[in-house]
Amino acid sequence: MEKICLIGCESRGVIAPEIYGHFAEHIGGVYYDGLWVGEDSPVENIRGFRKFIVEKFRAIHPPVLRWPGGCFAETYNWRDGIGPRECRPKTVNWWYNYDHRVESNAVGAHEFMDFCEQVGARPYVAANITAQTPMDMRSFMEYLNMPENTTTLAAERAENGHPAPFDVPYFGIGNENWGGGGNMTPEQYAREYVKYATICGSVNVNGAKYIACGADSWNVDWTERFMREFAHRCPIWGLAFHYYCGRAGDPVSFTREEWDTLIAKASQMETLIERHNAAMLAHDPDKRIKIVVDEWGCWHPDGSGPSGGYNLFEQQSTMRDAVITALTLNIFNNHCDRIAMANVAQLCNNLHCLFLAGGEHAIVTPTYHVYDLYKGHQGGEQIEVAVTDKSLSVSASEKDGVITVTAANTNYDKAIDVEISAFARELGTTAEITVLAADPHAHNTFENPDAVVPGAAQTCSVGGGVLAVTVPASGIVRIEIR
Repeated sequence: MEKICLIGCESRGVIAPEIYGHFAEHIGGVYYDGLWVGEDSPVENIRGFRKFIVEKFRAIHPPVLRWPGGCFAETYNWRDGIGPRECRPKTVNWWYNYDHRVESNAVGAHEFMDFCEQVGARPYVAANITAQTPMDMRSFMEYLNMPENTTTLAAERAENGHPAPFDVPYFGIGNENWGGGGNMTPEQYAREYVKYATICGSVNVNGAKYIACGADSWNVDWTERFMREFAHRCPIWGLAFHYYCGRAGDPVSFTREEWDTLIAKASQMETLIERHNAAMLAHDPDKRIKIVVDEWGCWHPDGSGPSGGYNLFEQQSTMRDAVITALTLNIFNNHCDRIAMANVAQLCNNLHCLFLAGGEHAIVTPTYHVYDLYKGHQGGEQIEVAVTDKSLSVSASEKDGVITVTAANTNYDKAIDVEISAFARELGTTAEITVLAADPHAHNTFENPDAVVPGAAQTCSVGGGVLAVTVPASGIVRIEIR
């Protein structure tokens, strides 16, 4: 029998809800025939967005949604997406050479903000600093956030249907500037960041937080050099890095060895956080600058999704992806003293998505169910845990008198029996246990949308301060102790 011990006298602080953030880029089918069908579509919608997705997404309490990219932001002109929809230009987007689809700009700033309001998420806008000037970003911020009846841009926003400011709380200053965002050096980007953040200061009327472009996964040198050059010369809230698990076999018909390979790659997120944290501490010992994991998830060979390859990078999501989601969120929870936001990529019809949609069809993936199981951690006080079996990924938190423990079994075919106890705290007397488990290759389809769903919650008693639980092979368990 393995052991999980909740150490009641130790905590790294509050788990920021934004750790459970999301990302919806204009790429492939994320928006068009994914999230967005248009007001005149026969598909049931709320002001153009799929009603099924709006309601399901709202149910998991999404705290933040990043837009419009990603790489799409590098060539995006925000003015293309405002004003009467029938007058907006069709444009060549960043991804045109990959799928030869043009951008209709049917979803622009107002539509995106409306979607955020519908689902209860706060908007995070990634600004284009590669192809536009600091004044362009400043004008976009002014358009979005300046109070009603103050400036000409605020009046234009009102003419376009939204007199009140959108009060966007997060702005990313650039994206992947080490690559497609200009192929910059860290020093060059740091100087650009300082310039943009400084010039936009006078229109930052609501205290929006700035997020700087950080490293490509293992490039800790970028983090160290950026921090040295930046030298706290202007406001900054977070520094972002991106990490995708490399490819390990087919998205659906992978082998046991490929399962182990991808689990090992996902587990490296912890090492990445520790290394970037160390590089930042040398220049920011008080941890004033937060770590943001702007993009993360599994990146499989595309073509396995229901569009048959039409939607760029679309892939199926199996129990393997669900376990990696659970493992990663546990890592973020256990580093909540440093991780302030993380945005899984992407929301629909793409990498590591929560939804697959097309035509009249829309389903949730196993990844969605993990976010549903884990939502109780948002805003909870993290509890340190000790685990005797390293193949178990575990995190715990307490909020409103409820202790939430989440455990993911990274074994391909071996269940784990565990006893949960507590040190320096009361464990409680009643627990509710919910299990998400299936064959490692199991996934939901349009034809069988409920192949992977959580089982019904089971209530049990905690006897003598110990709770016995079985975590199925390649399975996930949520325990709520009251």
